[in-house]
Amino acid sequence: MTVTIGRRELLAALGGAVAAWPLATRAQQARKTHTIGFLSPAMAVFTPYSTILFNTLSELGWIEGQNIAIARRYAENRLERLPELAAELVHLNVEVIVATGTLGPLAAKRATSTIPIVMTAAGDPLGSGLIANLAHPGGNVTGLSLMVPDIAGKRLELLKEMLPRLVRVAVIWNAGNPYPAIVFKESQAAAQRLGIEVQSLEVRSPDDFNGAFEKARRQRPDALLDVEDPLTNSLQKRIIEFAAAEQLPSLHGIGEEVEAGALISYGASIPDLFRRAAGYVDRILKGAKPGELPVEQPTKFELVINVKTAKALGLDVPPVLLARADKVIE
Repeated sequence: MTVTIGRRELLAALGGAVAAWPLATRAQQARKTHTIGFLSPAMAVFTPYSTILFNTLSELGWIEGQNIAIARRYAENRLERLPELAAELVHLNVEVIVATGTLGPLAAKRATSTIPIVMTAAGDPLGSGLIANLAHPGGNVTGLSLMVPDIAGKRLELLKEMLPRLVRVAVIWNAGNPYPAIVFKESQAAAQRLGIEVQSLEVRSPDDFNGAFEKARRQRPDALLDVEDPLTNSLQKRIIEFAAAEQLPSLHGIGEEVEAGALISYGASIPDLFRRAAGYVDRILKGAKPGELPVEQPTKFELVINVKTAKALGLDVPPVLLARADKVIE
């Protein structure tokens, strides 16, 4: 039996098929998995900030195992491995690289000039050559800067307020990272203005910490200032335990270290920077060009004080300082 299809029926059938094509295409696109690279100089066990990043991506609709895959690479504080790890991510053909600190983005930029790179908290993106301009970064790098004018001076003023008789401050800083080097120089300049002597505890790897601690014991400072970066952050437990054993009041750049037992912290909110970095990844995956996305600076700062630690050190925290604190740990 022969079935005859009229012209009207044929056009209707073809029209339905044509209308279905875009739907099928969209369905395929919706199922596409985007690969994100994550590069950190720090240790894999030090993951609270990356967790904030990935959780925020989930809130934005990018869910690992569904529409994104994440290739994680950690240098474990062996900075010489960063170029190799960055090259691995480029070889995997990831669509965007999220890189932490300053050294992570630098290694990623040297490995690729085409894959978008999002900085989570770069210390000095201009001075280190990561970008050409904050408002118009150009190239393939954008994201968040950690740089805050005169942060070192503000920290020394806080220590002076906590310890009116402060004379000597030992500064532990990673000399292999541009950002801590800048903060240390700022500390030296601010110390002259405040009549404080700065003692350098320079480190470049985990192996240097015992020597730095022994140097501090010989110099007998009145307080310890810890400049935040992936190396010192990863070894915060050792720094806090040393300060407690030596009865040294310590000021840190990250509030989480005060929650872990340090005395006081003041600095940009690192969790907030990682949360905001997810927004850059979201825009880039949706087609934005990194060179056209302005680099943003910290907008949220935190003063955190541990009263329990102060009591253990025999210190009375000035009420004015407590009133200014964003968080007080009893």
